[in-house]
Amino acid sequence: MVKTAMYERLEPDAAAQTGGLTDLAGGEADRAAAARYDLIDAAIRYLDAERAQRPSLEALAAHIGYSPAHLQRLFTAHVGVSPKKYLSYLALDHAKRLLRERRALLDVAHETGLSSTGRLHDLFVTWEAMSPGVYAAKGEGVALRRAWVETPFGEALAMGSEIGLTGLAFAQELGREAALADMLGRWPRARVVEDDGTVRDMAEAAFSKSSSGRPKAHLALIGAPFQIKVWEALLRVPSGHVCTYSDLATQIGRDKAIRAVGTAVGRNPISWLIPCHRALRKSGELGGYHWGLRVKRAMLAHETAELGETPERPGKESP
Repeated sequence: MVKTAMYERLEPDAAAQTGGLTDLAGGEADRAAAARYDLIDAAIRYLDAERAQRPSLEALAAHIGYSPAHLQRLFTAHVGVSPKKYLSYLALDHAKRLLRERRALLDVAHETGLSSTGRLHDLFVTWEAMSPGVYAAKGEGVALRRAWVETPFGEALAMGSEIGLTGLAFAQELGREAALADMLGRWPRARVVEDDGTVRDMAEAAFSKSSSGRPKAHLALIGAPFQIKVWEALLRVPSGHVCTYSDLATQIGRDKAIRAVGTAVGRNPISWLIPCHRALRKSGELGGYHWGLRVKRAMLAHETAELGETPERPGKESP
């Protein structure tokens, strides 16, 4: 059972207005927000771990230590759909259904997707490739800043240069040390320092649900020319849609290089923003994911909820 000292129980109406937490000032408010995030993260972890048994709302609430009605409100307010609906997105056949119903046509996806609300976060992403020499020199001469940020998919390490974000690594499955070692190992000769707030702002912009006054998340791609071609093809896949590795190979004019494409997808350093999680096998299987399949399932579920569902009213379970 999850026990969180920073939560203060509220009456249902107050909980609906504040997300289940009282209004606190300064650091206490930050700690309370973090506690709420931890609770929702624990709920998502439980749903993923027990998805084969399709646990009920009551079972989830008992695991978390909240009443079913209160948890329903908190979860729906944070995720946008009920726990029951979210669980359906974690089902083994969900990726196959996405491939059948929402397979992106990469030759037209970039143009047609721009007007879709499903591409909301993509509209705030711009990118440029750094010179091949930077990649060949393993980052020598480049100054990178690093910052840990909270995301809907757990804690992530964001790295960036004066040009833009260069890395986004998710630590939920691997842990902080492994995620940091992974990022540092990609550019071992770069000078890495703590962030002054710039990288954090860029990373948090990528996960903001509000478009009002939202800054662009600018990406600085550091990779071999072939890798960058694959990553740019991934950027053409709209949110809430998927593609296959062979689709990507065709898009870059290398039909026979499916294995090499898969390797390039796996080496994508800016996960989520360069959406390697949208690449599936032809069979509809998830394939691999550098930061863990649980994270990939959660990302696909999150995008499906944003694109394909109207957020349900808190407190009312969907059929």
